[in-house]
Amino acid sequence: MTDKKRLSSSLTMIQSINHSDQVENVLRGICGLFSLKHMTFLVVRAGAAPTPYPYYCTTYPKLWTETYLAGNFFEVDPVVDILRWSRLPVDWSALLSEGTSQFFDDARRSDVGSRGMTIPLRGPHGERCLFSVSSDHRHSEWSRLKADSTHELSIISHLLHEKVLSALDLATQRPWRALSPRERQCLEQIAAGLIPKQIAAKLSISESSVRLYLRSARRKLDAKTSHQAVARASFFEMINI
Repeated sequence: MTDKKRLSSSLTMIQSINHSDQVENVLRGICGLFSLKHMTFLVVRAGAAPTPYPYYCTTYPKLWTETYLAGNFFEVDPVVDILRWSRLPVDWSALLSEGTSQFFDDARRSDVGSRGMTIPLRGPHGERCLFSVSSDHRHSEWSRLKADSTHELSIISHLLHEKVLSALDLATQRPWRALSPRERQCLEQIAAGLIPKQIAAKLSISESSVRLYLRSARRKLDAKTSHQAVARASFFEMINI
């Protein structure tokens, strides 16, 4: 399956979610498309709501999930702490230390996966979420998978953010301003994996114009990144992917 087809299929599955009970099957389906072992989506905070960790969905083994919840591992999981210091995808290998090695050893023994990556997500109204994927691939295969998939997984994570919060009635809804044809084109090309220079060549416009259209689209969609703008525009069916 091509990268574009893989992303399109994933977004179609996410758009089919009407209730939070459907999320796990969607995560399993996306895992299959990307040859991943597990996926987890955790809502750390839903805007100004006082309740921490109001929702999670995971494909992890039931025993590990039960152990995690019973031990309130939210407070010691180094992955959860990523939200405090990073806005970019983080490989779990960067979290290894003397203080975290036991946690990751326990997770591996519980069949969570020997390698993983987490994408932190921040919404415009204070929402904080984490999207994690794991694998048992060897180091070289894992590195190749990350290089080939991180762009798509970032878009997927943002659409999950929109869809899950909406399904849980945790999202703060607001009307979005319509995108111009050029803004839609630029977001669609970002979704396809192109960078502004390549988009400029494809659309026969200047690179500065592309960046202007992307900046305008982000502003209209109240998005901090182009990936978030793509996900939000897809969620509201403003672009085709």
